[in-house]
Amino acid sequence: MGFADLVSDAGLTMLDNWAKTRSYIVGFGPSQADVVSFKAISSSPDASKYPHAARWYKHIASYESDFSSLPGDPSKAYSTYGPEQSEIPVNPKDAPEEEEEEVDLFGSDDEEEDSEAVRIREERLAEYKKKKEGKVKPAAKSIVTMDVKPWDDETSMKELEENVRGIEQDGLVWGASTLVAVGFGIKKLQINLVVEDEKVSLEDLQGKIEEDEDHVQSTDIAAMQKL
Repeated sequence: MGFADLVSDAGLTMLDNWAKTRSYIVGFGPSQADVVSFKAISSSPDASKYPHAARWYKHIASYESDFSSLPGDPSKAYSTYGPEQSEIPVNPKDAPEEEEEEVDLFGSDDEEEDSEAVRIREERLAEYKKKKEGKVKPAAKSIVTMDVKPWDDETSMKELEENVRGIEQDGLVWGASTLVAVGFGIKKLQINLVVEDEKVSLEDLQGKIEEDEDHVQSTDIAAMQKL
C-alpha cells in the first residue's frame, strides 16, 4: 500500500510523515516518483499543518522545468509510492490487543546467558585492573642547577668539583658544569644534575656537599625544573 490520495487531510498527513525523514519520495535525488506525487497535489500543502510535506513540495517545485528529464518511470501512479502497510501509524483504538507476556518463574536460557556475560566481563575487568596495577610508573625527575660557592679566590675549584662529583647516590646523575665569576677574583661552581624526586633530597645533598668545609662555603639551588 502506498499513498491513498494526496488531497485529503489523511493523505497529506501520510505524505507529511513520509517527508519527515526524507528529501525525496524515493532515493536520494529527484525522480519521476516525486513528479507524479507533486502533480497529484492540487496546491502547496499548508505549512502550518503539514510542514514536512510543504518543504518537500517547495523543493520539488524548483525542478519543475526538468520534470520530463528526471529519472524513473513516469507511467507509474503516485499510489505505488509511499509507506507500506506496516509503516502507517495506527490509531491506538484500532490496534490489535497485545498478548500478555508470560512470566517464567523458574528462569530462562537468556538469564543463563546474561550470567555468563557478566562473568566474562568481570574476569576481563579483573585482568585489566591487574595489568594496570602491575605497570611501573615512570619515576618523577627534576633537572637542577646548583651553585657551589668557595671560601675565597685561593680555593682549588678543581678539587672542589671533584669532591662534589664524588658524591654518588641512587637516583642522582651529575651533568655539565661551569665556573661563574662572582667578584674579587672569586668564581663559583655552577653544576647541573638530574635527580629522581623520590630517591634524592636536595637538602640532604646540599648538606653532603657542604661537609667539604675546606673548599665549600655554601650551596644554593639556582634553578629547578620537572622533567
